[in-house]
Amino acid sequence: MDKSWCPIEAEPLRSVDDSHNQTEGTSSPLPLIVTPLQTITPFEDSNTESLASDAGPSTGLVKRGRDRPKGSKNMKISMKKQKTYATNSKVVTSNRNFNSGITEAERETGNQEVVDSVLMRFESVRRRLCQLDYKKSVLTTALSNCMNLGVRTNMRKRIGPVPGVEVGDIFYFWGEMCLVGLHTQMVAECPLATSVVSSGHYNDETEELETLVYTGHGGTDKNGQAIDQKLVRGNLALEASKNKGNEVRVIRGEEDPNDKKKKFYIYDGLYVVSEYWTTKGKSGFQEYKFRLVRKQGQPPGYANWKSAERWRKVGSNNSKKGFILADLSLGSEASSPVSLVNEINENDKERPEDFSYTNNQLFVSRTIDLLHRSIGCNDCFGQLCSIHEDTNCYCIKKNGGKLPYLDRILVYRKPMIYECGHSCACPPECKLKVTQNLLKVRVEVFKTEKCGWGLRSLEPIRAGTFICGFAGMRKMIQEVEEDDEYVFDTSRVFNPFRWNCEPELVGEDCWEQTSEVYNIKSRLLISARKDGNVSRFMNHSCSPNVMWQPIESEQNHELCIRIAFFAMRHIPPLTELRYDYGMSEEIKEKDGTKTFKGRKICLCDSIKCRGSFG
Repeated sequence: MDKSWCPIEAEPLRSVDDSHNQTEGTSSPLPLIVTPLQTITPFEDSNTESLASDAGPSTGLVKRGRDRPKGSKNMKISMKKQKTYATNSKVVTSNRNFNSGITEAERETGNQEVVDSVLMRFESVRRRLCQLDYKKSVLTTALSNCMNLGVRTNMRKRIGPVPGVEVGDIFYFWGEMCLVGLHTQMVAECPLATSVVSSGHYNDETEELETLVYTGHGGTDKNGQAIDQKLVRGNLALEASKNKGNEVRVIRGEEDPNDKKKKFYIYDGLYVVSEYWTTKGKSGFQEYKFRLVRKQGQPPGYANWKSAERWRKVGSNNSKKGFILADLSLGSEASSPVSLVNEINENDKERPEDFSYTNNQLFVSRTIDLLHRSIGCNDCFGQLCSIHEDTNCYCIKKNGGKLPYLDRILVYRKPMIYECGHSCACPPECKLKVTQNLLKVRVEVFKTEKCGWGLRSLEPIRAGTFICGFAGMRKMIQEVEEDDEYVFDTSRVFNPFRWNCEPELVGEDCWEQTSEVYNIKSRLLISARKDGNVSRFMNHSCSPNVMWQPIESEQNHELCIRIAFFAMRHIPPLTELRYDYGMSEEIKEKDGTKTFKGRKICLCDSIKCRGSFG
């Protein structure tokens, strides 16, 4: 956690290290106080039921569409700018022309659609600030801007479930949990505990799947010296929750397998405080211990992570439920073997229909005229492509002068992203060759209940992470077999969505936004039926968690296009990976308007299901 987020108290509370985005010695916006314990002060005649998330719908404004608004484009703009930005900062304190698309009622009580929107927008702001090389506190600025412009939900304090947040959901920053109401600041009054975060920095006992022994707060005086913990503040709230018997939301922090210096957080559902006691801690002073027991009947959260962690470390073998094959890629993915399992029917060892595993993801767009066109970034002289005042990197200039990736994470969608190619002087690990590497995310092919074989991850995937490219054979339309279910077609109609940062959320004008409409010169039709990679197992969803992005690069004096898949949002381990297949059939309505539908019945079961795809 950013150090500026820690409460200024004589008795400091635990914090989480998100300080990699903080530059010391710089001012930062006023933060929201975030602690490892959230509390609530009940009414005198209150009970758990009246404070629960299912206590009934809130009343408020009529709900608008959930599509993310395009900021000031949707509003009447006055001649005088109605916005306030902090001086020499990216902190936005207000903007009357900005429309968050979230009603007052939805800010009080959200749903899954609103929660997903808020999380995607916070992450887009964070990425944009990092891309701009913003020197101040990125996390606190992103949080403040979202809060100031109304990009938040579930503001009403509640005991129990949080609408729109599912058990097993993952988070990478405290600010994300604050904005969706899962875990916010602790109030000063004598309260009940409503949520705790066990980050692993202290003496919590976290290995048990159904119980958590949580170490109390305090134990340090104002001079930083160890002292006995006391039954005050957070510890008193946990004692009150034990006596009251109310539900406590538990979020568990774990080491990020892709970055050992960072953590991610898993919402593990509802617990109750069953007992507490005191013991002598490692410092030799008294510590409070609270045992929290998980309520039965909840879907797995932390348990999914532990299972995925075990199989990722030891590899799949005959001891795994439904095991069929250790590596479907037969070594093609080097250090990331692709296991095959059928947990639906352990006795069924049938494999997917025969195909040749290939990593061929390049499809020729056009031949380069060597006499009239520059090729590659020859000025980089074997160095990693980067942005400096004296940079002359041709490939970065083609991307608008900014790297489209940050720490190998996609910053924004574009009509086309240009990567370094065969003729470039930069090395293979160049920051502009993200999609040209072998599979980096550990995935597994598994049998689904309704949709045949599917693809899921054995590790948490952060929004913007490159997952894989679509491999196969390029086809002409007349070459595609009618029953070919492994076709990627760029000419289909896809539901529009906004993933990039809204300029107003970082103090920029709306005209500065980057287009998200893909620019592919000619139809690209790829079949993975006979030749393909793991992407052929990704099923369709009308509410996908994976998106595709066209990438162009040079190969042997030819411009080639690849279709790269990136995580649309944070994806928990053992979650199926799905993208939107699009629709291909045009229908003319009686009023002359056109609509589209797919050729196959959709079984995605999402709340936004169109009923068909393909």
